[in-house]
Amino acid sequence: MGKAVGRWDFEWVYNEQPHTWRRKEILAKYPEIKSLMGHDPQLKWVVSGMVLTQLLACYMVHELSWKWVLFWAYAFGGCINHFLTLAIHDISHNVAFGTKRARWNRWFAMFANLPIGLPYSASFKKYHIDHHRYLGGDGLDVDIPTDLEGWFFCTPARKVFWLFLQPLFYALRPLVVNPKPVTRLEMLNAVVQFVVDIIIYYFWGLKPIVYLIAGSILCLGLHPISGHFIAEHYMFMKGHETYSYYGPLNLITFNVGYHMEHHDFPSIPGSKLPEVKRIAAEYYDSLPQHTSWMRVLWDFVFDDTIGPYARVKRQYKLGKNE
Repeated sequence: MGKAVGRWDFEWVYNEQPHTWRRKEILAKYPEIKSLMGHDPQLKWVVSGMVLTQLLACYMVHELSWKWVLFWAYAFGGCINHFLTLAIHDISHNVAFGTKRARWNRWFAMFANLPIGLPYSASFKKYHIDHHRYLGGDGLDVDIPTDLEGWFFCTPARKVFWLFLQPLFYALRPLVVNPKPVTRLEMLNAVVQFVVDIIIYYFWGLKPIVYLIAGSILCLGLHPISGHFIAEHYMFMKGHETYSYYGPLNLITFNVGYHMEHHDFPSIPGSKLPEVKRIAAEYYDSLPQHTSWMRVLWDFVFDDTIGPYARVKRQYKLGKNE
């Protein structure tokens, strides 16, 4: 099973998240960055193309043998679905239609959700706000693994299994760490999703449904693109809780690699985050960064100082209305 990791608790800190003060400093020095905030007019067309591509793929796989359905789910369809989850991430910040049309963003996120096969977008929005507002917050930021995950998934073999099961943990962890009432938007998301699933099943059978859902699960788990989940906030260098990646995979992942820039300015679309780095380069060039998501996955599995416990945590004092 391999050697157990050397961490037996999270990295507890007693200061505020760095993105708050860095955002203030950068805006004071470079106020022109405010002009980058707003919507991305191209995002809706890119997302629509991906959804239609998956709809065409559903037709094309419905007569394939099961082995080829699963192959294409991992090699192609799952990649598209992973990109769509990252698009939903961007849309959750209202960058598809702007903050004045917030409801349009919620509906469009449901449209982007359709090829994923399971309802996701409304629940993601509900919890992702907390991830930004309470980064590392104990009992608030559900992006952080539970103590049980940190304790059990502590050897290379178990960490590989944990990576494979990431979609399951991301789905179930909020129910344990920070359960919230189900919203009407989540119910609508589920109804729309399952109606479309039933329509696809009616016309083309079970194979397209398996193609969509299996692709989502496989490519959000143990897959090279999924390295960004680990790269973003796992503590590869003591004291640093957010990392950017500036490599070529940003071209197909809505620049999710520009993660420090994103947390500093979440209202700036992913397409414009490279401009943030260009303008305020001195704030980012000297910070630790990743050069390969594959290397991130390798190090996560085989470095005994890194595991689910390698996350920065802090306590937040909430007001009565929070």
